[in-house]
Amino acid sequence: MTSDKPYAPAADQNRAPILAQLREQFLVHGRVLEIGAGTGQHAAHFAAALPHLDWYPSDVAENLPGVEAWRRDAALPNLRPPLELDVLRDAWPEGPFEYVYSANTVHIMHWPAVEALFAGVARVLAPGGLFALYGPFAHDGSHTAESNARFDQMLRAQDPGMGVRDRADLDVLATAAGLESAAVIDLPANNQILLWRRE
Repeated sequence: MTSDKPYAPAADQNRAPILAQLREQFLVHGRVLEIGAGTGQHAAHFAAALPHLDWYPSDVAENLPGVEAWRRDAALPNLRPPLELDVLRDAWPEGPFEYVYSANTVHIMHWPAVEALFAGVARVLAPGGLFALYGPFAHDGSHTAESNARFDQMLRAQDPGMGVRDRADLDVLATAAGLESAAVIDLPANNQILLWRRE
């Protein structure tokens, strides 16, 4: 690993269970837009494991050099150069994408950005395309685990605009954008993948 490659231990810890689900859901050949690629570790790992998909990582400008470092070292034909995307400010890449994937983003984003995320995903998804969102989520006003409640408190103490989001609130945004709930998949460490399909 070269020194300019950022590294997040959590990305290595959660990649196997996430990949197992992506193998079952992202079945047909197509393009994947990853929103909030972070370090770039997921993009490199998933593109290597899913060669039938063209993977387009995106993130805010300051994270792109790290994503590019992972892409460069991976040297995969289906891992595309990272795209600059602030969901509130930047023009979204031209679709359609068969899939959109995002991990551990909506609890960091302020609510207007979460709204912009769902609206943008609906614009770039192909008809019948899937949006997979990974992270910790509350359900009907209650946290699914004490660890998630503590995490939520920590986030809100750090920045009141952040916090673990409730699935019901996300479903409202999805429905308004023309996305329908397709699955709720439980994963280790009290996380889930929420799946929506574009109508």
